[in-house]
Amino acid sequence: MQTNYYNEYSHNLNRNMEFKTYGHDGIAFIVFPAQNGRFYDYENFNMVEALSDYIESGRIRLCCVDSVDEETWSFVNGDYHGRILRHEAYFNYINEELYPRLLELFGMNHQGQIYLTGCSMGATHALNFFLRRPDLYKGVIALSGVYHASYFFPNYNDELIYLNSVTDYLPNMPKDHDLLKEYRNSKIVVCVGQGAWEDEAIEDTKIVDDAFRRLSVPAWVDYWGYDVNHDWPWWRTQIKYFMQYFLE
Repeated sequence: MQTNYYNEYSHNLNRNMEFKTYGHDGIAFIVFPAQNGRFYDYENFNMVEALSDYIESGRIRLCCVDSVDEETWSFVNGDYHGRILRHEAYFNYINEELYPRLLELFGMNHQGQIYLTGCSMGATHALNFFLRRPDLYKGVIALSGVYHASYFFPNYNDELIYLNSVTDYLPNMPKDHDLLKEYRNSKIVVCVGQGAWEDEAIEDTKIVDDAFRRLSVPAWVDYWGYDVNHDWPWWRTQIKYFMQYFLE
């Protein structure tokens, strides 16, 4: 398997950011780590191995990125507005710096097939980033995410936080919103188990499901069984299961 490691300066974050790519051809996925995670977690938890057949056959490529969650969503003692501004800097890093860098590294033009994915907090970012910028990304696989910002910012009244809270802005989206055409032309998977540690994710997934139905967005929202826990062994099974849909 072709792999490459990068450590490059981000102007938006004013620090170096690390990422690693896997594969030599195919559609591309930016992979967000779970909460406070690192770019190497996806490999260390055997998610790359679960997708190795797709990667080695040149059907998909992965770009596993670092998070800044400890400075943003997880920084419970920090100033709310400062935390969300730092998150916006990360959002801009992914879209304005990493995205064009991947087009260059993968030899894609602006219409290149780049998708987003992640597990747990990685799913939170993947779905939110996709919904905010469907002009850049062609779809998303979000596994076991919590999508309400109040989980991390209790009692907030910050507009930027609202704009990053999927279960707030998606149900409030008007049926004639400009983004809906792009949503409907994308591939969207939102999945959650119904076993241990999935309660918050189940509740949020239902809100997202209802919103997509109201907006006539043909998302694949899938609820797995009561034995399916919020944990890596199930995410390995899910990512391999759903990947075939993105290759049809």
